[in-house]
Amino acid sequence: MTFIDASVLLAAEDVDDTNHDASAALLKIGALSTLDLAVYEVTNVAELRWRDPAASLRLRERVWAIAELGVVVKVDQPLAERAAQIARQHGLSAYDAAYVAGAERLGVPLASCDERDLISRGLARPPADLLSSPQAEPPPEPD
Repeated sequence: MTFIDASVLLAAEDVDDTNHDASAALLKIGALSTLDLAVYEVTNVAELRWRDPAASLRLRERVWAIAELGVVVKVDQPLAERAAQIARQHGLSAYDAAYVAGAERLGVPLASCDERDLISRGLARPPADLLSSPQAEPPPEPD
């Protein structure tokens, strides 16, 4: 199983994104998981930034498909507390830290297109890396 953040869903939708091909392929491998917050993040980008209701609908449907066929982690108090700890330790937004905490909870790797905040810190892997080894070890637990 691979845990994906909203950036992977968005890249799979955006043909101009440099991570588009790998993200789209990763979404087809099956065993996926994400946070319940992903539906709000992808809707926000598609509706407000892209102004594309059709893309917004497709993105929400992808999140619902993950919920049906994979795992959607719901934010609860322990996850929020762990996310706050990760955010403090790494200077991340609570949103990014929540994806790290979600992947950590399931013990699976986190896929992200966020080079600056997640990949560069070893907290996530780019979709292309996970295509070649989807069952790879999750990122190390943050300090």
